[in-house]
Amino acid sequence: MTAPAAPSPASRIAVVTGASSGIGAATARQLAEAGYRVVLTARRKDRIEALAEEIGAAGHSAVAYALDVTDRAAVDEFATAFRTIGVLVNNAGGALGADPVATGDPEDWRRMYETNVIGTLNLTQALLPALTASGDGTVVVVSSTAGLGTYEGGAGYVAAKHGAHVLAETLRLEIVGTPVRVIEVAPGMVKTDEFALTRFGGDEGKAAKVYEGVAEPLTADDVADTIAWAVTRPSHVNVDLLVLRPRAQASNTKVHREL
Repeated sequence: MTAPAAPSPASRIAVVTGASSGIGAATARQLAEAGYRVVLTARRKDRIEALAEEIGAAGHSAVAYALDVTDRAAVDEFATAFRTIGVLVNNAGGALGADPVATGDPEDWRRMYETNVIGTLNLTQALLPALTASGDGTVVVVSSTAGLGTYEGGAGYVAAKHGAHVLAETLRLEIVGTPVRVIEVAPGMVKTDEFALTRFGGDEGKAAKVYEGVAEPLTADDVADTIAWAVTRPSHVNVDLLVLRPRAQASNTKVHREL
């Protein structure tokens, strides 16, 4: 396998949102190993500061910046602090609840849309000028297979991830001809410490049931490895959409479980 190309001098800074845990933290580690100076953003300042120290201790470069991606004023302030950006990984997101449409909580729907879609929009709009000015920019949208197909009990999250998918697809059309790629990575079943637990309001039993009988769901490192691979392709190569699932998952509704 050919080693990933080193990032160009104009594009050595990578911003990763939602970097306090899971896919975001794993992506930050892998991009740092690939030679990027990583800017870690998330609401939990203590988490990203600890990760920045970890990355630094490994001989790489990282800086922590506490940020709520749904706060546009804060995002704009962040953009003024980091004027040289080569990569933006829009990873902040998440799911809340698994109720049917008839009884779903509108506030959960609103929060999911704000984080998964508006948060991605905020960072992308604020950093797109810097990404373009780098001469070799990359926008990554971490969506989900939920953005490509629906399932019962998931309408709120599915709607949000469909929004993220369409945002990436439309942006790619709109900025073609500029030196910025738009990459979408859509993971399927990923087992992380927090995703399912957050979705079910801290109910460990419900969270565990999501992965029950699935021998090897994807890990955060699996997804991060895919993101890092896509980002480090030669500049003229755009991985438009990469769908990533564990072998045990054939679709959003077809999963092999060894019970």
